[in-house]
Amino acid sequence: MKAEIRALYADEDGAIFDAPGIAGLGRSGDTLLPLTPADLIPLPESADLMFLPDRAAMGMTAAGEMLPLAGRAVATILPAGYTRLFLPAFQREEGAERLALYGYTAVVLYKDDLYAAALYTDENTKWDPVYYNTRELKKLVRRVEKDLPGNRIVEQVAGCSLKWHCCTAQNLFYRRWEAGIPTSPVCNANCFGCISLQPAECCPSPQSRIAFRPTPEEIAQVGIYHLSTAPDAIVSFGQGCEGEPSLAADAIAAAERLIRAETKRGQININTNAGYTEGIRKIVDAGLDSMRVSIISAIEESYAAYYRSNYTLADVRESIRYALSHGVYVSLNMLFFPGFNDRTEELEAWRSFFRELPVDMVQVRNLNVDPDAFLEIMPKAQGEAVGAREFLERLKREFPKLAIGNFSHYIED
Repeated sequence: MKAEIRALYADEDGAIFDAPGIAGLGRSGDTLLPLTPADLIPLPESADLMFLPDRAAMGMTAAGEMLPLAGRAVATILPAGYTRLFLPAFQREEGAERLALYGYTAVVLYKDDLYAAALYTDENTKWDPVYYNTRELKKLVRRVEKDLPGNRIVEQVAGCSLKWHCCTAQNLFYRRWEAGIPTSPVCNANCFGCISLQPAECCPSPQSRIAFRPTPEEIAQVGIYHLSTAPDAIVSFGQGCEGEPSLAADAIAAAERLIRAETKRGQININTNAGYTEGIRKIVDAGLDSMRVSIISAIEESYAAYYRSNYTLADVRESIRYALSHGVYVSLNMLFFPGFNDRTEELEAWRSFFRELPVDMVQVRNLNVDPDAFLEIMPKAQGEAVGAREFLERLKREFPKLAIGNFSHYIED
């Protein structure tokens, strides 16, 4: 007997129920679609479940009628390493407030268990939640504060670690892997859904932004401390608690030279929008190893609608071109929204982009945003969506050397 894919809903207390005889749906863009077994994976162990306030769950009858259920929509928030294929299906009630900044994913009951509409796209145990927020973290923070007294960056990332539970910040105190070094309190973009500084138009930010400008000596002190001892050590500029790091190019470039005068170990990385090409050139010339570029579209109109910046997509392309020509490992942090990135016009633009700029990797990032709010600000679709899975598979087929995953990986020499 064929297993039924059942819709889920929640009551006001958050208790979750399945709806016998009502098929589970997913959402691509603003289109609701019945989910199939090929769309589903068992719910990952570290995934979270939540219900969506003021949004009725949607399901489909055996006759094919889509209708709201007598309960709230349920979504899962996937752990790192998973890419969502469908958004949760819901009917937004009049006057509903914007949703908080999470990557909402469709979840259903299948084979008497919970399943998510997602793909497992990258294996990297370094980001497993079991390795973070451990009992000894506060003690480890105090140890680094003692080792680097008065360093304002340490004070900033200590707060990010203990209050906001940022994994990249915590790695500094665990003395391992990729550690973040925030440097810039300002930005050259006004991204819709910024996680560190959000105007009232959208939703509360899940982090607080750095409020000072670190000196090259402060940056270098933290960088040397981490790179000298940590295994698979990476120091990264451009964190969720800051603006655009390339705007601090002079300080970062000076710090890079100080770091490399002391140690050749590990990697120096920047997470950037790459819109300030002059700053990127300075940072590349000072010894940058890798660069991850935040990007949502290879179409200027779509890019501008989301980033609302004082630079253009052409500037981003030029920064990437410069970095590639100087041997920097370049990855894209592709902000991914099912039913947007996989539109036919977006796919064609990406194909042209990768032919022009053969970057090393695409890191697919589930876009944390209210789905309706996002679609309201973005250009309307010109063509059909090919589907999230098909989008990724077509890129893999056409660009076999392009790594597609979810994480920054340590680059072996």
